[in-house]
Amino acid sequence: MNGHAKKLQNAPLVGKGFCSDVYGWGEGRVLKLFHGLHSAGQAQREYAATRAVHAAGLPAPAPFEVIEIEGRSGIVSERVDGVSLLGYSQAKPWSLFGAIQLMAELHARIHRLKAPSELPSLRDRLAARIEEASDLTETDKQNANRRLAELPDGKALCHGDFHPGNVLITPAGPVAIDWSSASCGDPFGDVACTSRLMRTARLPRWSPGYMHLILRCLRSVMHRSYLRRYLQQHKGTWQQIKAWELPVAAAARSWRVPAVPA
Repeated sequence: MNGHAKKLQNAPLVGKGFCSDVYGWGEGRVLKLFHGLHSAGQAQREYAATRAVHAAGLPAPAPFEVIEIEGRSGIVSERVDGVSLLGYSQAKPWSLFGAIQLMAELHARIHRLKAPSELPSLRDRLAARIEEASDLTETDKQNANRRLAELPDGKALCHGDFHPGNVLITPAGPVAIDWSSASCGDPFGDVACTSRLMRTARLPRWSPGYMHLILRCLRSVMHRSYLRRYLQQHKGTWQQIKAWELPVAAAARSWRVPAVPA
């Protein structure tokens, strides 16, 4: 057993997700340890994306190194203490629209950064997801892929899973986390992914009843508020975002995440 493995036995588990576990890793650091056979590729891609974001001065945890423990790859990075934007707005529902504006502004800041060369293209990620969607007919897949082929490539850094659960509110300001789905592509494709989440995602079960009521009543208004603020920060049109809706919706059929995570 190597030194890292021995240390992992005593490391406190501080978070658990669909693709990884997060451990406390000494003073001011955490280890995000990925599951599965493709953990090495996931770790390298997320490390490259987070390093690029942090080096550009955008708010993201500082990544330190990629390590391997018991056949699993992981990233050692700065520990960021804060509450998710989702948790913050639920504790202070009067701040909801301010939180949406902040999220849109941060998304636009991310898209001003050119993606590192190590990242896959957004187009390739969506195409792979479309092929994995077992409940789509071959005709549906062909239509989605045909539409995808007509869309621009782009060179922007795309988060891939940008929602209120992946934005932390800290004393220093908002921080974007979980770059495991990062890619290189057209920013409006990335916005279309977030747009779809805002239109369709359910809240976690632990969310208070009043937030479920607010979502039912104000979902469309919140969605428009996010898009309007984003387009104020990043030059473009609603039509450029809408053009991505079909392939994004088809790709989402292969995802089995029932609610926006905390």
